[in-house]
Amino acid sequence: MPRGDGRLSHDLDPQRPGPQDACGVFGVWAPGEEVAKLTYFGLYALQHRGQEAAGIAVSDGSGVVVYKDLGLVAQVFDEPTLASLRGYLAIGHTRYSTTGGSTWENAQPTIRATPAGTTIALAHNGNLVNTAQLARDAAAHGVESDGATSDTPLVTALLASRPDLSVEAAALEVLPTLRGAFSFVFMDETTLYAARDAHGVRPLVLGRMERGWVVASESAALDIVGASFVREVEPGELIAIDEHGLRSARFAVPEPKGCLFEYVYIARPDTAIAGRNIYAARVEIGRRLAKEHPVEADLVIPVPESGTPAAIGYAEGSGITYGAGLMKNPYVGRTFIQPSQTLRQLGIRLKLNPLRDNVRGKRVVVVDDSIVRGNTQRAIVRMLREAGALEVHVRISSPPVTWPCFYGIDFATRAELLANGLDVEGIRRSIGADTLGYVSLAGLIAATEQPKTRLCRACFDGEYPIELPAGNLIGKHVLEGVDKRVATPAADQYEAGAERSGSGNQPLVASPGGGDALHRP
Repeated sequence: MPRGDGRLSHDLDPQRPGPQDACGVFGVWAPGEEVAKLTYFGLYALQHRGQEAAGIAVSDGSGVVVYKDLGLVAQVFDEPTLASLRGYLAIGHTRYSTTGGSTWENAQPTIRATPAGTTIALAHNGNLVNTAQLARDAAAHGVESDGATSDTPLVTALLASRPDLSVEAAALEVLPTLRGAFSFVFMDETTLYAARDAHGVRPLVLGRMERGWVVASESAALDIVGASFVREVEPGELIAIDEHGLRSARFAVPEPKGCLFEYVYIARPDTAIAGRNIYAARVEIGRRLAKEHPVEADLVIPVPESGTPAAIGYAEGSGITYGAGLMKNPYVGRTFIQPSQTLRQLGIRLKLNPLRDNVRGKRVVVVDDSIVRGNTQRAIVRMLREAGALEVHVRISSPPVTWPCFYGIDFATRAELLANGLDVEGIRRSIGADTLGYVSLAGLIAATEQPKTRLCRACFDGEYPIELPAGNLIGKHVLEGVDKRVATPAADQYEAGAERSGSGNQPLVASPGGGDALHRP
């Protein structure tokens, strides 16, 4: 069983979660540096992108070690663990599952030994849409399964299945066969690799250190480890970094379609994407929201923390005073404790509490980032009225979310999306607000300073830039329904399926001698 962290659940009801973040990836090649600790700090900066599991792979040139477990970065790693992960090359991952369940087997980085004696470790941000077909093709060609149910170990296995090719050459063969969103960092004993899908849906950036290189999901992670931003990894680009320096190759023609929801919610405010500071973009969204949906009111308040920049922008654009109206409990986070019915009934009150003296007797504008099912906004409106607010006007810094995402964000199914079944007036009545206004899609796009043609807007307009497979061959648990049972050598199983004692977070070690020998020490 995974360890709880003593905190209350972020969503309180795990059967009805809000939009969940994409994963975070980090990689560093830096001889003479404590790469495991650098990776730890990089993952800490990316914790907002995934809270289910964390892991680090490290190499000293002779072998690759992976240490991973379910939980937050600070839960999985401590000082003795990091001190034991020695080397000059490392990758790391913090996970929210968008393919496969939240199990230890699906934690990343994944690791695979090749028949030629090289070991590959890989971490993935994004989601493939042709996973089921890849799994069947792999099984048909004798690529062995390791029992995991996410797309990441499948990619790792495909990279390791070409014994006559170098890892770099294998990647240039495998990457063009993948369809969907992916930002990969991966490694062998001596080289750090980074790759981004042809559409560049999920972000990935390159940074420079005095004695090495860093790749990360967000530029904020570069800042944390003291690396300077160089550039984004280009869509359709494979980067390799080793003792000979950095080299780049193209495996696909770039067709940029960056995720628009990164600007709304996922990315940290201190991150920049495509040259645009996220905080500045969110403030501008708020200004546009004020122009598109003005209202007479006394106070603008955010839903902390994701609504704060847009609320500041709304106050600036409207001339209405900005202030605090809701306080967030800083200890509300991930938990493995199942909430009781009593806790579900308390709901959002465990996470947010109104500042009664600030809102009593006032007409309040409350700014949030999005409405998925409406549970949060419904509870907030009710709390503010009970605290004495005369009017509650809800403003949302994204358009209505009417379509699910298949590229790395785990939204609700379309049937559960409130905006799929109701118009704006119907949603307003559902959440109990006096008025409701969403920023327009055009206004949101303008705030990003990116052309509409370079953005993936699928969750808002249903235009999916990457073709989706027909039928049920897509979804979070797609591999759990694909029959790909093949014989797996005992050396590859590394106790797969065996009962684990304690926390189960012992490292996986690839034998320096190569072969298939993956085992727990």
